[in-house]
Amino acid sequence: MDNFQYFKEVFHIEHGSPESYSPLALAYIGDSIFDVMVRTIAVSKVNKQANKYHKDVSKIVCASAQAKMILAILENLSEEEVAVYKRGRNANSYTKAKNASRTDYRNATGFEALLGYLYLKEDFTRLTDVVKMGLSVLEEE
Repeated sequence: MDNFQYFKEVFHIEHGSPESYSPLALAYIGDSIFDVMVRTIAVSKVNKQANKYHKDVSKIVCASAQAKMILAILENLSEEEVAVYKRGRNANSYTKAKNASRTDYRNATGFEALLGYLYLKEDFTRLTDVVKMGLSVLEEE
């Protein structure tokens, strides 16, 4: 049994197909998954104070950076992935980004929905590849 299966078994998690989740539920979990991935990368590189990690990570997990990433990698996504992104982007969210335009916020929500979808689909290889492509966009700047 792999670690994720063990986690699901211990906490009695049975989720349906990722397609059945609302786009905002996908974005909710995707936001957290992306945050954990970026934090893991950050702490693996150098040892520093937590507030410095937070400052560095915040530049990446913000709506404007996520919007930039998704728009740059769209052409590398499958039709299915683009459809999930668009569902997330077009979802009616009742929250507003603190430091981002409405357009960036919507695009970021679509990015997070895609990550949540891949996570719940348990396609960790593709999830990692999408995050890598997105982070590469920021590194090129």
